[in-house]
Amino acid sequence: MTAAPDPRFSLNQWTTRYWPIPDLVAGCVARGVRGVGLWREPVAEYGLARTAKLMGDEGLAVTSLCRGGFFQEEGAIAENRRAIEEAAELGAPVLVLVSGGLPEGSRDIDGARARVAESLAELAPFAGSHGVQLAIEPLHPMYASDRCVVSTLGQALDIAAPLPPEQVGVVVDTYHLWWDTAAYADIARAGAEGRLAVFQVADWVTPLPEGVLTGRGMLGDGCVELRRFREAVEATGYPGPIEVEIFNEELWAMPGADALALTLDRFAEHVV
Repeated sequence: MTAAPDPRFSLNQWTTRYWPIPDLVAGCVARGVRGVGLWREPVAEYGLARTAKLMGDEGLAVTSLCRGGFFQEEGAIAENRRAIEEAAELGAPVLVLVSGGLPEGSRDIDGARARVAESLAELAPFAGSHGVQLAIEPLHPMYASDRCVVSTLGQALDIAAPLPPEQVGVVVDTYHLWWDTAAYADIARAGAEGRLAVFQVADWVTPLPEGVLTGRGMLGDGCVELRRFREAVEATGYPGPIEVEIFNEELWAMPGADALALTLDRFAEHVV
């Protein structure tokens, strides 16, 4: 008999990107996985209400919804309000936010970060009224120009600071933060401020494959001190799930059940 997985384990949907939602749910139930981080696009394709019902019927917790943000785009506030409503309907306690990069033709990174703060101030009360915490995810600096002007956990915490922690928190993602000498101090700060909303794990491998968006490594294949991150997050008193979020073409090409089995094995070996 296969051992039950660690109860903290959550499968982020993008780790098994092409696994249809009904199959993903059945596969997680079969392996004893109790948490799933969902993405808006496949949820919309399957149907928001259908997804919420299926997850509830099978007793699976939605640990987060990805994603909102991209505050430089036209209509961003309205789109993020829709994302908050979707998270609430799914029962997701957290909406993960990727801030967006520089506006086209701009070099004003300070202005772009100010726009993120302004947008959050506008959205936070709406999120709070829906029981959803917005979670700012800092991305590795190589994404700063086109995807995320928030590059460190410290920056994310500073942006969140004026707003209530139950409305705005942060994401700790090992893939994006492993390089930062301040990461562990900032994890402690996030815990002390009550802002540690989501903990995600993936590994960093080099050389990066062509197309860095799909360059995350399977747990244990790279250079990240995954267990050290887990211990630092736990030391804050964080009680939540540990989402495995890996963007990797080879993993996506595997049958979903095989990808989940490999992920569970590596999680047990390298994270817990």
